Amino acid sequence: MSVLLEVIATTVADARLAAQAGADRLELVTAMGEGGLTPSVGLIEAVVSAVDIPVNVIVRPHSRSFVYDADDSAVMLRDVRAAKAARANGVVIGMLTQAGQIDRDTLARAIDAADGLAITFHRAFDEARDLQEALDVLLEFEAVTNVLTSGGKASVLDAQATLGDLVRQASGSHCTVLAGAGLTVDAVAGFVRATQVQAVHFGSGVRVGGKGLAPVDAARVAQVRALLNAA
Repeated sequence: MSVLLEVIATTVADARLAAQAGADRLELVTAMGEGGLTPSVGLIEAVVSAVDIPVNVIVRPHSRSFVYDADDSAVMLRDVRAAKAARANGVVIGMLTQAGQIDRDTLARAIDAADGLAITFHRAFDEARDLQEALDVLLEFEAVTNVLTSGGKASVLDAQATLGDLVRQASGSHCTVLAGAGLTVDAVAGFVRATQVQAVHFGSGVRVGGKGLAPVDAARVAQVRALLNAA
């Protein structure tokens, strides 16, 4: 089975290009320069209608931190329900306590609101005080099917040993380690071999000029797809 390829989309055009070029799944975000915030309902509906591949929607109300107060949490639950109503495949969420641990209570409420949608825990994971401990907590939640992580580094390419450890820790579970942040077309094949990851996540690496705010470059997506198939 070839490695799953998830691509960030910020527009309907991004989504179409990525899907046509061989992406297996989309992560739909707005404000990519801030690490991704919740997109509008109109955008979710339009992208879901435009492509035949699964669309996972980030639910992140602001970029200040991953520690949320009661009002933030209430907004997130509304957005999770809105994403479900807009026929998203899943939601991409993450929340921590002040102590840098997974916020179990808010996560449990979000899973409840998602009502069966796939759950990806996003790179809030990388700010947890102990990644192994954090993964053990997430493995307790059957609904969490993916953990997006760069191994705690700015670029996943600088955390290959950690990624390999996390992949082994999650092995045989319901949860897939989704490696992302800093991946490039040139490095992806060697990275996959070194870490044994089953899923990779691309943002800037498959955009025009490698720039985060540029459109998706279909040729780069197709190149990554071909490299993953070969790997």
